[in-house]
Amino acid sequence: MDRPVYPTALGASSRHEITLLGQSLADDVMGHVGFGELAFWLATQRRPSTGETRVFEAVLAALADHGFTPTAIVTRLTYLGAPDSVQGALAAGLLGGGSRFLGVTEDCGRFLHGVLEGLEHRPADDAGWDAVAREVVAAQRAEKKFVPGLGHHVHKDGDPRTPRLFAIAAEEGLYGPHLSLFAAIGRVHPEILGRTLPLNGAGVCGAALADLGLPLELLRGFALLARTAGLIGQLAEELRHPVADEIFLSVDLNNRSVDPDPYGGAHG
Repeated sequence: MDRPVYPTALGASSRHEITLLGQSLADDVMGHVGFGELAFWLATQRRPSTGETRVFEAVLAALADHGFTPTAIVTRLTYLGAPDSVQGALAAGLLGGGSRFLGVTEDCGRFLHGVLEGLEHRPADDAGWDAVAREVVAAQRAEKKFVPGLGHHVHKDGDPRTPRLFAIAAEEGLYGPHLSLFAAIGRVHPEILGRTLPLNGAGVCGAALADLGLPLELLRGFALLARTAGLIGQLAEELRHPVADEIFLSVDLNNRSVDPDPYGGAHG
């Protein structure tokens, strides 16, 4: 009986060799290909250009760490409770990547791509992009929905990552339609919403990744890849300068008992 065959262009091993993406892992990849470049290559099965690698790695750097976010805190607290399970601590932090943290990268990329797919012709200048953006923001407001990538709880006067990533993409000739539409949203939304919100770093990362042609379904995965490095850093710092126990005790020693507040039932 013939054995089943499972084709893959990724990693494969024989007795004396390991191949990766059609290359010898030991001779052609190790010491020659940076990790960011390899991550792009693995996802697309094509080797990125120097410019694509620069933009991609700028995204990874932008998303690696952003302070004591819930993902960082839960990683430290999980390690406090289970120091024998580094993988559990890292997984706990990554599982917190959703619509408010990290997941915005995918949400924004998908949102912008959806708008672009609905255009019969893509604008040729900023005025054209602004017109599209006005329709988009107005439609979201009418439906009482947020515009993904718009607003930040800390950087209310502007996210410093956003203009830098715009600039890097432009320098590399990779400022495409997703970034163009995102920039236009930043320009026109105040006249529609009546207030000025920043274009956040997670959103611009999603736009940049989409312009690189990376699969929309994997955009959150790239954000998680970046944050994994940040969470390892959080654990490394926790080992040297622990704060998780203090965070735990600040809650545990300052709770107060209150009467039950039943959910549901006749009075729900």
